[in-house]
Amino acid sequence: MSPITHGLFAWVLANGLRDSTRRDRVIVTVGGLIPDVDGVGAVPDMLTRWFTDAPTSYFHQYHHDLHNVLFACVASAGAAALAAGSLGRRLAVAALFCAAFHLHLVCDLVGSAGPDGSIWDVPYLRPFTEAGTLAWSGQWRLDGWQNVTITLALLAVTAWLGVRRGRTAVEVVSTRADAAVVEVLRRRFAAP
Repeated sequence: MSPITHGLFAWVLANGLRDSTRRDRVIVTVGGLIPDVDGVGAVPDMLTRWFTDAPTSYFHQYHHDLHNVLFACVASAGAAALAAGSLGRRLAVAALFCAAFHLHLVCDLVGSAGPDGSIWDVPYLRPFTEAGTLAWSGQWRLDGWQNVTITLALLAVTAWLGVRRGRTAVEVVSTRADAAVVEVLRRRFAAP
């Protein structure tokens, strides 16, 4: 699925934490996005395709290499360290971070097929073994109607949370922009 869908899924999940703070929601949202940090190879691939006769293929070589249980554990420990509050609160944020990470993996497993029918696998037990690599032959196309529908549903939930709780996923990047979005949503959809 697209990074936007991953981020929305994680942000909506973070709103399930009772009395969540913006910090909590940002940390959990990062949990839904961080598996794709291994996709940064797309940048040199694009640049070498444009400016050299020897393009690289780092994205296809390494994307999904961090979609594994080891990275999930390490990143979740980092989330616990970054969270604020009591140990229980930190563990709750880390658990949601880990859930968002794994939701990302499930979403990739079901909805990341290429236009040519190629599917992305999830090397869950890498680097320990290749035996735990997950793949599904029925994977939806990345631009398929299923992914579009899920993204639209998540945007609707985000708008609803904006009206009801006074925040949207925009808060992850800017509280000021989020306040403007919430104001527009409340003017348009709040009951008179």
